[in-house]
Amino acid sequence: MRTENSFNPMLTGADWWRIIGHSGLSKFLSEVTGGGDRMLVKEYRICMPLTTEEYRIGQLYTISKHSHQESDRGEGVEVMENRAHHDPVYGDGQYTEKRVHLSSKLPSWARAVVPRIFYVCEKAWNYYPYTVTEYTCSFLPKFSIHIETRYSDDCGDNDNIFSADSGDEAHEVTHLDIAYDEIPERYYKSMEDLRHFDSSKTGRGPLQEGWRSHTRPVMCSYKLVNVKFEVWGLQTRVEQFVHKVIRDLLIVGHRQAFAWVDEWYGMTMEEVREYEKETQAATNEKIGPVAPTITITPESLCPAIRSAPATPITGEPPEFLTLPKDRPRKTSAPDTLTLPELRERANGPSNNHLSPTDS
Repeated sequence: MRTENSFNPMLTGADWWRIIGHSGLSKFLSEVTGGGDRMLVKEYRICMPLTTEEYRIGQLYTISKHSHQESDRGEGVEVMENRAHHDPVYGDGQYTEKRVHLSSKLPSWARAVVPRIFYVCEKAWNYYPYTVTEYTCSFLPKFSIHIETRYSDDCGDNDNIFSADSGDEAHEVTHLDIAYDEIPERYYKSMEDLRHFDSSKTGRGPLQEGWRSHTRPVMCSYKLVNVKFEVWGLQTRVEQFVHKVIRDLLIVGHRQAFAWVDEWYGMTMEEVREYEKETQAATNEKIGPVAPTITITPESLCPAIRSAPATPITGEPPEFLTLPKDRPRKTSAPDTLTLPELRERANGPSNNHLSPTDS
C-alpha cells in the first residue's frame, strides 16, 4: 500500500497534547459556542539542499521512518484509506486518510470518559509538486489545520506561488532555515545538526550561514498554513500557539530529511514505496489492534481539492461529553478520583463524623 502524502509536520502524541492542553479543554467542553470566521494564515518557506525529485524520495522515506519511531503499543498512526484520486484541475494523484491515536496522552480523568477514542485525523491529497493536507480532531470539532504545499526548484524567492489559490489575501511570510533557526531543546540531536553534518553519499554539507543563496542544488517547500479554532475567547491565542508548534516541527522534520539523506539517497520510487510498505506493516504490528473509535460518516467519494476542509464531523461534542448534572457523590467512590474542591468538601464533613473507634 502506498502512503504518499505531503511532507508536513508529523505531530507526535506529545505535540498534539501540547496543542489540546493549551486550548483549554475544560473550557471548551463548557463553552461550545462558535468563535469568529477568521483564521490565522501564514506562509512558511523551507529550503533544502536537494532537487524536487530528490526531496520527493526523501520526504516519503522520512515520514515512514518517523511514523514508525513515534508509534507505540496502542498509540500511533493508523492508515484508514489510501487510494488513487483524480482532481479535475490537478489531475491524477493519491488520497490518504490516517488517524493518529493519542488516548494515552490524555489526563487520567479524560481517559475515564473517552477511552481509546481520542485521535487526530489527517487527510492528504497529493498531486506532487502540489499537495493539500488537513488535520481535524475527534475531541475538538471546531479545531482544524489546512495546509497547501507547492514545491519548486528555487531558493524561496517566488512571491506569487500561491497568488491564484489564496485569492491575493495578505498573509505573513516566514523563511525557515533548517540549519540556523533555533529549535526546542527536546528536539535537538547532535547528529542532526546540519551546521556540522557532512553527507558521505552526496558530498553536501555542512551548511554555512547564507547557504541557500550559494548552495546548489536548492529547492523550496512553500506551505500556506491555515489554523482555525472557533471557540470564543480562545481563538487568537490557540491559533498563534499552534503556528508556533508547526513552525518548530517543520524545521525539525526537514532537518531530519537531510540528516538522513545517506539512508535514502539513490533509492528509486519503487524502492521507497517498498520501504513504506514494510515499515507500515512493522508499525501496525508495533501499535497492535486499535479499539473501536467514534464513527465518522464515510463519504461516498473523496472530495475535490476545493472542498477538502469539509470534514463530516458534527459541530457539537458527543452527548456523553456534556458536563454532568449536580448529584450527590457516592460514598463508595474513592477520594482520589474527585476534583480538589470536591475532595476537600468530602474529607471535611466525613472526618468530623469519624470516632476513634471507626479508625
